[in-house]
Amino acid sequence: MIDLRSDTVTRPSSDMRHAMAQAEVGDDVYGEDPTVNQLQHEVAALLGKEDALFVPSGTMANQIALHVLTAPGDEVILDATSHIYNYETGAASALSGIQPHPVHSPDGLLTPSAIEAAIRPEGAVFARSALVAIENTANKAGGRVYSLERVHAIADVAEKHGLRLLLDGARLWNAAVASGHTEAEYAAPFDLVWVALSKGLGAPVGSVLAGTQSLIDQARRVRKRLGGGMRQAGILAAGGRYAIAHHRSQLLTDHKHARVLATAFNNLPAFSVDLETVETNIVMVEVEGSTAEAVAETLHQADIGVTPFGPQTVRLTTHRDISSTDVDTVVDTIHQLYA
Repeated sequence: MIDLRSDTVTRPSSDMRHAMAQAEVGDDVYGEDPTVNQLQHEVAALLGKEDALFVPSGTMANQIALHVLTAPGDEVILDATSHIYNYETGAASALSGIQPHPVHSPDGLLTPSAIEAAIRPEGAVFARSALVAIENTANKAGGRVYSLERVHAIADVAEKHGLRLLLDGARLWNAAVASGHTEAEYAAPFDLVWVALSKGLGAPVGSVLAGTQSLIDQARRVRKRLGGGMRQAGILAAGGRYAIAHHRSQLLTDHKHARVLATAFNNLPAFSVDLETVETNIVMVEVEGSTAEAVAETLHQADIGVTPFGPQTVRLTTHRDISSTDVDTVVDTIHQLYA
């Protein structure tokens, strides 16, 4: 199957598997796994932060960060389409006793003015606005990229009102490639930032959370509380180190493939795509005269996997396991089925 459901479906290459098999390991809960320690040091440097922490998943990275940066009863301002709000099983409320304050943005990207309008006034009856969380790239917005100028403007609002900042950087690698800015430039204003290793970079497991030494010390304690303390985790960390060293340069190819697919779907009367929103490796296809579920089923029968992302929306996500030949096959197939 040509699997465009997500960039999480990538499988480790033979060279990555070799690097994992050869990894030097120790007990990471004791801080003694040299490969984990190397990964953490390398990612902290890439993000311009003092320290970093390897965790099993992006959801855990988000929840650790929320726990560290807030207190029970606090409120986190985020976009209504964000991963934290939609796809983490209400964990912010269940685990940290905080409530989300979703802001509805026309393009799925928070604006400084919308954040400022969402900040609660002082008063005993109000939740305390404590944190702003943004997602770069923004998944449900179609992989759109926050400009560095907007990030700085958001940071200015947060500083003015004494709010802390969290960057969900599940696809920050993609944002950096698309924008030409470094990951460290994007991460600079944020108290905590994390990056995924298991999406576009193609490692099998893991994310890395970065920030000050003090915050990461707190995060390590919360990771243990949540059951995320692993032992000989260097086998997994080695996959992440290999991915960072060898796969980042391939992300631009994924973006080019997404553009080809977006244009092909948009040229068919059965679909429409806002091509201006196709900035990275995610394509949101609007279905005309049918349903997303029906289109997904038809494509599944043709050995093409896509994700229904709403009643009339199908998401395609390119990644390193999708070749140019695969893209050509998808284009030919949709023309046969829908032209």
